[in-house]
Amino acid sequence: MRTPLDSARNCTIGTANIVTSGTLPDDALAHRVQDEVGGAVPIGRQRCRDGNTSIIVLVRLPLFVSAYVALCVALGHADVRGCVCDAARPESMQSRECGLCRVAEAQTSNDPFFFVKDTNPTKPNRLLILPRRHFPGPHTLAAMPAEERTAYFTVAIAKARELWGNDWGIAINGDMNRTQCHTHMHIGKLLPDVETGDPLVVDGPAAIPVPPEGGGMWIHPLDGKLHVHFANIAEPVLMR
Repeated sequence: MRTPLDSARNCTIGTANIVTSGTLPDDALAHRVQDEVGGAVPIGRQRCRDGNTSIIVLVRLPLFVSAYVALCVALGHADVRGCVCDAARPESMQSRECGLCRVAEAQTSNDPFFFVKDTNPTKPNRLLILPRRHFPGPHTLAAMPAEERTAYFTVAIAKARELWGNDWGIAINGDMNRTQCHTHMHIGKLLPDVETGDPLVVDGPAAIPVPPEGGGMWIHPLDGKLHVHFANIAEPVLMR
């Protein structure tokens, strides 16, 4: 199979630079990325839509002085802003993007949050944290009451620290870059040297803001503080 990268030229993925030249077999993506950035890099998968066309996009994000993380953005439609999942209407819950809503409905514990392994076979080291209850529309963090949101971050950080020590990271993708409606954050090990730019530095979970305009963000610890980075596609900073 060959994927037309040229069709990606109008996609906007955070502040990343999009590589759009030529076509290449899907199984050659890694080699092409290595050629583009000058070395071996982790390959991630996300989704992007150009009009009504699903495409694979290579993007470059600075990791350190002379290298970049490359992402493969593909495999269908990713945009939950029009989410119609409604637990009160079982027929609406059959949509693919309602998969995590169905998982939440199946929980038997009274705990407000729960963990599941990422079912993507290319992400064996990832854990997801989800709230049990649903929120309207795309289940944004903004729809979650502030006190509940603080508890959500607190539980996520505790689990991340338990799994990865001081190398943890948590990430949530923006509404237009998620394939699942139900609120969920990725928990994993932060890739080395990914911090760039000027992050927002906060003291603890209660000070973590809601990403603007339905965007995404990733968070990690440093020097006793939390560093918050805003990005529509955030989870590729974590080890797969």
